[in-house]
Amino acid sequence: MSEAPAHALHARFLRGLAIAPEGTAFRVGADAVGYARAHAEALRWAGALTAGTTKPPGAVAVLANKGFESYVGILAALYSGATVVPLHPDFPASRTRHMLAASGAGAVIADGAGLAALAGAESDLPVLAPACADDGRSRRIAVHARDALDEPVWADPSDVAYTLFTSGSTGRPKGVPITHAALHHYFELMDRRYDFTAEDVFSQATELNFDCAAFDLFCAWGAGASVHAVPAQAYLDLPAFVAERKMTVWFSTPSGIAMVRRLGGLAPGALPSLRWSFFAGEALLCADTADWQAAAPGSVVENLYGPTELTITVTGHRWSPEVSLGLSVNGIVPIGAVHERHDHVLLGEDGEPREAEGELCITGPQATAGYLDPADDRGRFVRRDGRTWYRTGDRVRRLANGELAYLGRLDAQVQIQGWRVELAEVDNAVRTCPGVVDAATVTRPSESGLELVVYYTGAPTPPAVLARHLRTTLPSGLIPKHYHHLDAFPLNPNRKVDRRRLAELAAGPARVEVGS
Repeated sequence: MSEAPAHALHARFLRGLAIAPEGTAFRVGADAVGYARAHAEALRWAGALTAGTTKPPGAVAVLANKGFESYVGILAALYSGATVVPLHPDFPASRTRHMLAASGAGAVIADGAGLAALAGAESDLPVLAPACADDGRSRRIAVHARDALDEPVWADPSDVAYTLFTSGSTGRPKGVPITHAALHHYFELMDRRYDFTAEDVFSQATELNFDCAAFDLFCAWGAGASVHAVPAQAYLDLPAFVAERKMTVWFSTPSGIAMVRRLGGLAPGALPSLRWSFFAGEALLCADTADWQAAAPGSVVENLYGPTELTITVTGHRWSPEVSLGLSVNGIVPIGAVHERHDHVLLGEDGEPREAEGELCITGPQATAGYLDPADDRGRFVRRDGRTWYRTGDRVRRLANGELAYLGRLDAQVQIQGWRVELAEVDNAVRTCPGVVDAATVTRPSESGLELVVYYTGAPTPPAVLARHLRTTLPSGLIPKHYHHLDAFPLNPNRKVDRRRLAELAAGPARVEVGS
């Protein structure tokens, strides 16, 4: 095999293969899959994707739950020279259909749940599903040993390795292309910052369409370590799960801390094997961090921050009780310093730079050049000083030590258990419910983080009916549990819907809830 170019994302897996050829690449349930087996299977699947065609698929969707098909599928797509498009089988059919079309996917790698999702999305794309019987309802890609690639296809640094989708204010998800070069810069920084080895065991708690999942996979694989999928039932006794797996690296959204606490898993010293703990996707509270640190006394805890558009994470703060509490704002752990080789400015409401506080705007090697649909770039990607800058929409404060503190969103985009949610997208979906005239979505705090609360006008409708309708258009993580009917919305002096007043009402005791 020729030497793998360092910029290629899949070169990290080959590095792990060389470090730990007999090691476990990933484990799902009781099934532990070694580096050698995963590599050989990925070469076979990549060969199947490219066999008999002069134009291999430019993008390959991986529509599968965490398992053999998804992990090997990600490698196979990369090995074929294609862009990986990780999708979730539980998403509504209309959303899946849109993302397949927007990404330009030329083929799909699927498990059983993915096949069912494809059928619901009425897709006629060719499907590689070697673990599923051919029911004749889809165009199947056959896997033959004779078609196996001798080595992976090596992409150019500017080629897109991953396309991920974020929530969109129009109700249409926005595609974010991430290049091999951006990911190479990111993982080089991670290699220098952390001391991961082949002895490490990584958690894989997030879904694969969430960008932080790439941290787990490619940090682990670059070190020859193993990745263990964390099933929902593991949270019932997380200390036992972590101990049984000898887990050393944990990564989840901050909401995971509250869940573990509620289930009795955060007793002091409950997680002794962890040596690294990472949290991202939401504001991380100091109180939660202190509880986690007490449960994992041998672990270094870090708060990571980064929109998908800036490649996984672009800042980091290492927790220290003596230092972090003094730097925190509103009880939230700082997000830290921006990664090297990136420039950032804080913009005031007038769009001009501010020294102390403003909207965080970043440019550098991890920034994507824009969305798949250039129409989505408006207001987010701006040209300044001959460079493209990404406006995060996050308001931050510069601290005395140069790090940044997160203050909140400038717009209506929020984080709900790791999901980036455009409140306007939820509004738009609620308006499609029969009898609803208008809708306004706000958030309220709860023990597990922020929750969505919907106020709507029109005909009073049972909350269960609204939720059932929303499940046809929104992912489960975006389905509100609280609904209030109003004859009319309160208005502010500018005659706009007074969302602040709605948020105050939502925080009050009267709530209408829908069970999950």
